Amino acid sequence: MKVHDISMTLCPYMPVYPGEPQPIIQPLSQIARGDVANVSLLTLGSHTGTHIDAPCHFLADGQTVDKLALDALVGPALVVQAQAAQEITAADLESLAIPQTTERLLFKTRNSELWGKERFQTDFVSLAADAARWLVERGIRLVAIDYLSVERFGAEFFEVHETLLRAGIVVVEGVDLRRVSPGPYFLACLPLKIEGGDGAPARAVLVEL
Repeated sequence: MKVHDISMTLCPYMPVYPGEPQPIIQPLSQIARGDVANVSLLTLGSHTGTHIDAPCHFLADGQTVDKLALDALVGPALVVQAQAAQEITAADLESLAIPQTTERLLFKTRNSELWGKERFQTDFVSLAADAARWLVERGIRLVAIDYLSVERFGAEFFEVHETLLRAGIVVVEGVDLRRVSPGPYFLACLPLKIEGGDGAPARAVLVEL
Protein backbone atom coordinates (compact mmCIF):
# COMPACT_ATOMS: atom_id res chain seq x y z
CA MET A 1 0.00 0.00 0.00
CA LYS A 2 1.47 3.35 -1.05
CA VAL A 3 0.38 6.46 0.86
CA HIS A 4 0.96 9.98 -0.47
CA ASP A 5 1.07 12.80 2.07
CA ILE A 6 -0.49 15.77 0.23
CA SER A 7 -0.29 18.17 3.18
CA MET A 8 1.96 21.21 3.34
CA THR A 9 4.41 21.25 6.24
CA LEU A 10 3.57 24.03 8.70
CA CYS A 11 6.57 26.29 9.21
CA PRO A 12 7.28 30.01 9.83
CA TYR A 13 8.47 30.70 6.27
CA MET A 14 5.69 28.98 4.28
CA PRO A 15 3.55 30.98 1.81
CA VAL A 16 0.26 32.18 3.29
CA TYR A 17 -2.71 33.93 1.70
CA PRO A 18 -2.46 37.74 2.10
CA GLY A 19 -4.03 38.73 5.42
CA GLU A 20 -3.31 35.34 6.99
CA PRO A 21 -0.57 35.47 9.67
CA GLN A 22 2.67 33.59 9.23
CA PRO A 23 2.79 30.56 11.53
CA ILE A 24 4.78 30.95 14.73
CA ILE A 25 6.22 27.88 16.44
CA GLN A 26 7.55 29.01 19.80
CA PRO A 27 9.31 26.64 22.22
CA LEU A 28 7.83 26.75 25.73
CA SER A 29 10.11 24.11 27.22
CA GLN A 30 13.13 22.33 25.77
CA ILE A 31 15.04 19.25 26.88
CA ALA A 32 18.21 20.88 25.53
CA ARG A 33 17.96 23.62 28.15
CA GLY A 34 17.15 21.30 31.04
CA ASP A 35 13.36 20.95 30.83
CA VAL A 36 11.77 17.53 31.17
CA ALA A 37 10.02 17.68 27.77
CA ASN A 38 9.80 19.58 24.52
CA VAL A 39 6.59 21.64 24.34
CA SER A 40 5.74 24.36 21.81
CA LEU A 41 3.17 27.10 21.40
CA LEU A 42 1.61 27.22 17.92
CA THR A 43 0.15 30.44 16.53
CA LEU A 44 -1.44 30.28 13.08
CA GLY A 45 -4.50 31.26 11.09
CA SER A 46 -7.35 28.84 10.55
CA HIS A 47 -6.68 28.80 6.79
CA THR A 48 -2.95 28.10 6.89
CA GLY A 49 -1.32 25.56 4.60
CA THR A 50 -3.45 22.56 3.67
CA HIS A 51 -6.82 23.43 5.17
CA ILE A 52 -10.57 23.01 4.96
CA ASP A 53 -13.05 25.86 4.53
CA ALA A 54 -16.18 25.37 6.62
CA PRO A 55 -19.42 26.82 5.21
CA CYS A 56 -19.40 29.55 7.88
CA HIS A 57 -16.19 30.89 6.31
CA PHE A 58 -18.40 32.72 3.79
CA LEU A 59 -21.97 32.02 4.95
CA ALA A 60 -23.23 33.73 8.10
CA ASP A 61 -25.55 30.80 8.84
CA GLY A 62 -23.11 28.15 7.64
CA GLN A 63 -21.95 24.99 9.38
CA THR A 64 -18.76 25.13 11.43
CA VAL A 65 -15.72 22.93 10.85
CA ASP A 66 -16.34 20.74 13.91
CA LYS A 67 -19.74 19.77 12.48
CA LEU A 68 -18.60 18.61 9.04
CA ALA A 69 -19.66 15.10 8.04
CA LEU A 70 -16.68 12.78 8.30
CA ASP A 71 -17.93 10.56 5.47
CA ALA A 72 -17.41 13.46 3.05
CA LEU A 73 -13.78 13.76 4.18
CA VAL A 74 -12.85 10.09 3.79
CA GLY A 75 -13.45 7.89 0.77
CA PRO A 76 -12.70 7.23 -2.90
CA ALA A 77 -11.36 10.26 -4.77
CA LEU A 78 -10.17 11.21 -8.24
CA VAL A 79 -7.14 13.38 -9.05
CA VAL A 80 -7.50 15.10 -12.42
CA GLN A 81 -4.97 17.12 -14.40
CA ALA A 82 -6.51 20.47 -15.35
CA GLN A 83 -4.60 22.45 -17.95
CA ALA A 84 -6.47 25.76 -17.54
CA ALA A 85 -4.32 28.87 -17.85
CA GLN A 86 -6.11 30.87 -15.16
CA GLU A 87 -9.58 29.53 -14.33
CA ILE A 88 -11.01 26.03 -14.61
CA THR A 89 -14.36 26.38 -16.40
CA ALA A 90 -17.37 24.10 -16.78
CA ALA A 91 -16.18 23.38 -20.33
CA ASP A 92 -12.83 22.26 -18.93
CA LEU A 93 -14.60 19.91 -16.54
CA GLU A 94 -16.68 18.44 -19.33
CA SER A 95 -13.52 17.75 -21.33
CA LEU A 96 -12.01 15.76 -18.45
CA ALA A 97 -14.65 13.01 -18.77
CA ILE A 98 -15.07 12.73 -15.00
CA PRO A 99 -17.02 9.55 -14.11
CA GLN A 100 -20.55 10.13 -12.87
CA THR A 101 -19.79 8.19 -9.68
CA THR A 102 -17.05 10.63 -8.58
CA GLU A 103 -17.75 12.26 -5.20
CA ARG A 104 -14.34 13.68 -4.26
CA LEU A 105 -12.36 15.59 -6.85
CA LEU A 106 -8.81 16.95 -6.57
CA PHE A 107 -7.44 19.34 -9.17
CA LYS A 108 -3.80 19.11 -10.12
CA THR A 109 -2.81 22.24 -12.08
CA ARG A 110 0.26 24.33 -12.82
CA ASN A 111 -0.27 25.59 -9.25
CA SER A 112 1.75 22.62 -8.04
CA GLU A 113 4.88 24.35 -9.36
CA LEU A 114 4.14 27.39 -7.17
CA TRP A 115 4.93 25.50 -3.96
CA GLY A 116 8.59 25.83 -4.89
CA LYS A 117 8.39 29.61 -4.43
CA GLU A 118 8.75 31.07 -0.93
CA ARG A 119 6.32 33.95 -1.35
CA PHE A 120 2.60 33.81 -2.11
CA GLN A 121 1.87 33.88 -5.84
CA THR A 122 -1.21 35.75 -7.08
CA ASP A 123 -1.44 34.16 -10.55
CA PHE A 124 -2.65 30.75 -9.38
CA VAL A 125 -5.27 28.69 -11.21
CA SER A 126 -8.71 28.83 -9.59
CA LEU A 127 -12.26 27.74 -10.36
CA ALA A 128 -14.67 29.76 -12.48
CA ALA A 129 -18.23 30.36 -11.25
CA ASP A 130 -19.71 28.07 -13.90
CA ALA A 131 -17.33 25.30 -12.81
CA ALA A 132 -18.61 25.63 -9.24
CA ARG A 133 -22.19 25.29 -10.49
CA TRP A 134 -21.18 22.25 -12.57
CA LEU A 135 -19.70 20.57 -9.50
CA VAL A 136 -22.90 21.17 -7.53
CA GLU A 137 -25.05 19.78 -10.35
CA ARG A 138 -22.88 16.67 -10.56
CA GLY A 139 -23.27 15.91 -6.84
CA ILE A 140 -19.60 16.32 -5.94
CA ARG A 141 -19.11 16.21 -2.15
CA LEU A 142 -15.50 17.41 -1.82
CA VAL A 143 -13.30 19.61 -4.00
CA ALA A 144 -9.57 20.20 -3.49
CA ILE A 145 -7.13 22.44 -5.33
CA ASP A 146 -3.34 22.65 -5.28
CA TYR A 147 -2.95 26.21 -4.02
CA LEU A 148 -4.42 28.41 -1.30
CA SER A 149 -7.83 29.27 -2.75
CA VAL A 150 -10.46 27.97 -5.15
CA GLU A 151 -11.36 31.61 -5.86
CA ARG A 152 -9.29 33.81 -8.16
CA PHE A 153 -7.05 36.31 -6.42
CA GLY A 154 -8.59 39.76 -6.07
CA ALA A 155 -12.17 38.60 -6.69
CA GLU A 156 -14.69 41.28 -5.74
CA PHE A 157 -17.39 38.71 -5.09
CA PHE A 158 -16.91 35.19 -3.78
CA GLU A 159 -19.35 33.30 -5.95
CA VAL A 160 -17.24 30.16 -6.20
CA HIS A 161 -16.90 29.74 -2.43
CA GLU A 162 -20.53 30.62 -1.78
CA THR A 163 -21.83 28.27 -4.48
CA LEU A 164 -19.79 25.31 -3.24
CA LEU A 165 -20.26 25.89 0.48
CA ARG A 166 -23.99 26.60 0.24
CA ALA A 167 -24.39 23.25 -1.52
CA GLY A 168 -22.54 21.49 1.29
CA ILE A 169 -19.44 20.72 -0.77
CA VAL A 170 -16.30 20.46 1.37
CA VAL A 171 -13.60 22.82 0.08
CA VAL A 172 -10.00 21.76 0.61
CA GLU A 173 -7.29 24.25 -0.31
CA GLY A 174 -3.52 24.03 -0.33
CA VAL A 175 -3.02 20.36 -1.18
CA ASP A 176 0.40 19.36 -2.48
CA LEU A 177 0.03 17.18 -5.58
CA ARG A 178 3.55 17.59 -6.94
CA ARG A 179 4.36 13.90 -6.51
CA VAL A 180 0.89 12.56 -7.27
CA SER A 181 -0.20 11.30 -10.68
CA PRO A 182 -3.77 11.74 -11.94
CA GLY A 183 -6.03 8.80 -11.22
CA PRO A 184 -8.19 7.13 -8.55
CA TYR A 185 -7.19 7.08 -4.88
CA PHE A 186 -8.61 6.73 -1.39
CA LEU A 187 -8.62 10.11 0.38
CA ALA A 188 -8.45 10.86 4.09
CA CYS A 189 -8.51 14.57 4.91
CA LEU A 190 -9.29 15.45 8.52
CA PRO A 191 -9.26 19.02 9.87
CA LEU A 192 -8.53 20.01 13.43
CA LYS A 193 -11.78 19.81 15.40
CA ILE A 194 -12.13 23.48 16.37
CA GLU A 195 -15.36 24.43 18.12
CA GLY A 196 -17.18 27.01 16.00
CA GLY A 197 -14.30 27.07 13.52
CA ASP A 198 -14.60 28.76 10.11
CA GLY A 199 -11.86 26.45 8.86
CA ALA A 200 -8.90 24.44 10.06
CA PRO A 201 -5.55 23.06 8.95
CA ALA A 202 -5.80 19.41 7.89
CA ARG A 203 -3.59 16.39 7.38
CA ALA A 204 -4.50 14.92 4.01
CA VAL A 205 -3.31 11.68 2.45
CA LEU A 206 -4.05 9.76 -0.73
CA VAL A 207 -3.80 5.97 -0.76
CA GLU A 208 -3.19 4.27 -4.09
CA LEU A 209 -5.95 1.84 -4.92
